[in-house]
Amino acid sequence: MKEKITGYTQGAFDMFHVGHLNLLKRAREKCDELIVGVNTDELVKEYKGKKTVIPLDERMAIVDAIKYVDLVVPADTLDKEEMYRRIGFDQIYIGSDWKGSKRWNETERCMAKYGVEVVYIQHTDGISSSIIRDKLLED
Repeated sequence: MKEKITGYTQGAFDMFHVGHLNLLKRAREKCDELIVGVNTDELVKEYKGKKTVIPLDERMAIVDAIKYVDLVVPADTLDKEEMYRRIGFDQIYIGSDWKGSKRWNETERCMAKYGVEVVYIQHTDGISSSIIRDKLLED
């Protein structure tokens, strides 16, 4: 068994909220070192079709200030195998709302060949950056 477990999670972390904090806290409870990939502005635009509200350097600074986070890296791809090749980790964390999805079933299969476990973290219901954005637009 490994002495030290390195964990990884990734996200846009735009309009940082308690759901983001809960993910990082719960992830850090499962590992000795937590690396967080913050999606670049271009990547967020590509897969969400939306421009970020907070620029990458500021989002990275916010995530870096969280006590549960040991290292922050920019992420310009959603390909977890590519991120594994770049930085290496033993576990990858994602919200439980993704469990059973085609994308994450494939990620589980892909990461298993490297011995990386996909760990689903309980999703915080009722909050998301999209919900915040929609509330702001209502006002």
